[in-house]
Amino acid sequence: MKVLYEDNHLIAVSKRVGDIVQGDKTGDVPLSDMVKAYLKEKYHKPGEVFLGVVHRLDRPVSGVVLFARTSKALPRLNKMFAEHESVRKTYLAIVGNRPPQPQGTLTHWLTRNEKQNTARAYDREVPGSKKAVLDYRLLAQSERYFLLEVELHTGRHHQIRCQLAKIGCPIRGDLKYGAPRSNPDGGISLHAWRLQLEHPVAHVPVNIEAPVPEERLWKELCAEIDKKTDNNLTPIEP
Repeated sequence: MKVLYEDNHLIAVSKRVGDIVQGDKTGDVPLSDMVKAYLKEKYHKPGEVFLGVVHRLDRPVSGVVLFARTSKALPRLNKMFAEHESVRKTYLAIVGNRPPQPQGTLTHWLTRNEKQNTARAYDREVPGSKKAVLDYRLLAQSERYFLLEVELHTGRHHQIRCQLAKIGCPIRGDLKYGAPRSNPDGGISLHAWRLQLEHPVAHVPVNIEAPVPEERLWKELCAEIDKKTDNNLTPIEP
């Protein structure tokens, strides 16, 4: 487990493909328990360690996960994330098809199928749907794949996966949304790369970034960005 940021009120870690954020019916050890164990050992805490789950990432997704370390920070963070207030979430996605435009805004209405654990995107509002908005930008390409930067403006179930598939760009390895083959590690090539927010207690900007997975394709595509500009991936103030 890699710690990306830590202070008295917050801790952010880099989630690996396959990790679950909270416990579920699989019985696998969740990331929340790993973080509690880390804090207990580091600070020699004799009792139960407080840790609040603020947001989640799908199991096949990697990247930044933020937790609250205090009961003071947790409700403030919950409100910020629920209302998309002073929070900016940026993802990187590898897709197999070039998007229709090099950059743009996608607006769809999503419905959720609880039984199949999937979402479906529509071009107009339908009964039971919720509006979903994201911005994307093409950053680099290889012979077969394209690297997109995605910024979320809403937080819907499987939003990035579903919306990119809707425009003919399913994420690499995402069989559920139309990718032709799975990834060797069983994950999908979607990475929660950067989380920027106003600190819920100190009220100062916090920029947290998770290194991309240690996989050749990720490294190759990011190297293509570096060739074009050395300032493309610098942090942006929230």
